[in-house]
Amino acid sequence: MELGAYSFGDTQRTPEGGYRSTSEAIRNLFDAIVHADRAGLDYFAVGEHHTVDMPASSPGAMIAAAAAATTRIRLGSGVSIISTDDPVRVFQQFATADSISGGRVEITAGRGSSIESFPLFGYDLTDYDRLYEEKLDLLLAVNESTDVTWRGTVRPPIDGLSVVPRPVNGRLPIWIGTGGSAPSSARAGRLGLPVSYGIIGGAPQNFAPLAKLYRTSAERAGHRGPDIKVSVAAFGLIAPTKSEALERFYPGWRNMHTVMGTRRGWPAPDDRAYLAQAHAPGAYYVGDPDDVAARIVDLHSYLGHARHFLQMDLGGLPQDVFLESLTLLATEVKPRVERLLAAA
Repeated sequence: MELGAYSFGDTQRTPEGGYRSTSEAIRNLFDAIVHADRAGLDYFAVGEHHTVDMPASSPGAMIAAAAAATTRIRLGSGVSIISTDDPVRVFQQFATADSISGGRVEITAGRGSSIESFPLFGYDLTDYDRLYEEKLDLLLAVNESTDVTWRGTVRPPIDGLSVVPRPVNGRLPIWIGTGGSAPSSARAGRLGLPVSYGIIGGAPQNFAPLAKLYRTSAERAGHRGPDIKVSVAAFGLIAPTKSEALERFYPGWRNMHTVMGTRRGWPAPDDRAYLAQAHAPGAYYVGDPDDVAARIVDLHSYLGHARHFLQMDLGGLPQDVFLESLTLLATEVKPRVERLLAAA
């Protein structure tokens, strides 16, 4: 079981409730990735977002910088919004970072949990499905061969042109990111790609039928081996005690839901919902090391997942709290997970 974290960047708040600098948020994210590497975490993903509160809009640039400053941790996007970017440039950016890292970089291709990139880059939401399907097809074609020939409807064709640099190991690991769509699970299986589930609400074990669909689709398409695997991305925070974790994570959770509610017309945050999600069988891995480790291993019994990674820094979480949680995940949760899985 690989353990790690993911982030969209997290802009700190002023005492009056405004925002501090987004450049500070980017620096904090960079420092957190370096800290996670030194602490011994297995994986760190940078997600693509385009808002003041979550300003990590260029995962490739951040991962390239982190690749030069780390030695062991695997780095990836979580996710790259492939629908509104150019797959050739995404591949080139991540292959460049992979070269710097010595072969530690991945791409998770997804549609994204927000739609800000569509108007920002001039795309029409009515083309949502076609953009994703065709651009994913191009990304996979570029990953398979230096010389690329491709035709579609959403961008100009490519006729036998070279795409460089190439990844250290010939190909980049490419995951399919999904929030729980059955067609996405089946697609990942048919393509023989690993799947990453973003579980940010409800009961995580309810994703078991999707994981089964994914594996069944892969088997029917003739795909077996190490690429057929599942990962889980979720909210979470680790502290010395469960009560401390609940107290530390709550203000950021409330800030985030307040902002998102204003943007999307959601109701006000419900404190009862927070507590329900932060205790088993909820989707938030907020607790002490024993609690979080036990819940990760319990979910493994349903999904058989190979990687579990947490978004900790949201809504203005203090940087020192973020770094402590990363340390606890690496030094306290990880060995507990390993012992529990070995015993099982």
